[in-house]
Amino acid sequence: MAETTADGIETPASTDWSVNGLLDLFAVTADGPDRFTAATGLAGADERQVVEGTQLLAQAIVGVAQRFGGKSIRSVHAVFTRAALVGPPAEFSVDVVHEGRSMATAVVSVEQDGRRCATMTVLADVPSQDVITHHLPRPDVAAPAAANPCHMPMIGREVRLVDVLDVNSPDEVGPPELYAWLHYDPTPTRDDLAKALIAYFTGHLGISTTMRAHAGIGTSQAHLTVSTAPMTVTVSFHEPVRWDGWILYSHESTQVGAGMSYVRGTVHTESGALLASFAQDGLIRPLRTSDTRIGEQARL
Repeated sequence: MAETTADGIETPASTDWSVNGLLDLFAVTADGPDRFTAATGLAGADERQVVEGTQLLAQAIVGVAQRFGGKSIRSVHAVFTRAALVGPPAEFSVDVVHEGRSMATAVVSVEQDGRRCATMTVLADVPSQDVITHHLPRPDVAAPAAANPCHMPMIGREVRLVDVLDVNSPDEVGPPELYAWLHYDPTPTRDDLAKALIAYFTGHLGISTTMRAHAGIGTSQAHLTVSTAPMTVTVSFHEPVRWDGWILYSHESTQVGAGMSYVRGTVHTESGALLASFAQDGLIRPLRTSDTRIGEQARL
C-alpha cells in the first residue's frame, strides 16, 4: 500500500518512481503558440490519483523557460485551485504579460479536461553582475550522515531528516521547524531542469512542519480525520542554481490558524550556498462529514 503525506505526496512501498523518470516527466511538449502539454505520471498503488501541485509547477518552469529562451526563471508563484488527476495530460496556456530584452513575465493557466487546476505567475530575466550581495547562511544543523532516513522512496533520491524519526507521527512533537537533506542522482546540469527539481520538493514537508508543533495531530491523519493540501507555493531562485552532493531544505511554520498554515523555507548546498527560497500556504481543516462518505483513496 502507498502512503500519502498531508502535503499530498505519494510514497509507495514499492516504487516505480525514479529521478530519471521524474526529469522525463518535467519535459513538456509544444502544442501550438504559447501552449504546451505534459504527462501526469504514474498512479499510486492505493489508487489515490492526485497529481502533486509542485509537479505542475516544475513542468511550468520548464515550459516557460523554453518560451523565454535565453532568459533564466527567477520566481514562480502558483495557486492550486483544483486537484489534477493522474491520466489525461495537463494543458498549459502561457499569457505573456511582458517580454523585454532583460525581463519577461507570463501567467500560466493549467487545465485538465477543460477545468482549470492552477494558475502560475512566472518571472524570468537575464542575470546581471552584482551591485551588492549577501545571503542567509545555511542553518547549523546535523550533517546528512547524522540525520535520520525518511521513507520517501524514489530511485536515485535519498531523504534524511534532522532530529526527526517519524515525520508522520502525531506523538513526535517539536518546534515548527523541519530540516531535510536531499541527495539526487543524477543532478541536472540544465538550468531549467535543476530549478524544476528544486521546486518539486518545496511542497512536500510544509504541512508536516506545521503539525509537528502540536501534540496529537500528525500527517498520518491526513485525508482520514483532517483535510490537508498545499494551496499556494512560491519559489524564488538565487543564481546560479547549481550543486553537487547534498542540499538542505529548511522549513519554518510561522503561523497556523483559521484552517490555513504558512511555511517559509530555504534551499542551501552543503557548502552553504543559498540556491532558492520558498513559501507555502497549506490547508489544514477538519474532515467534512460529506468527505467521510467518500472512499479514502478518492479524497482530496
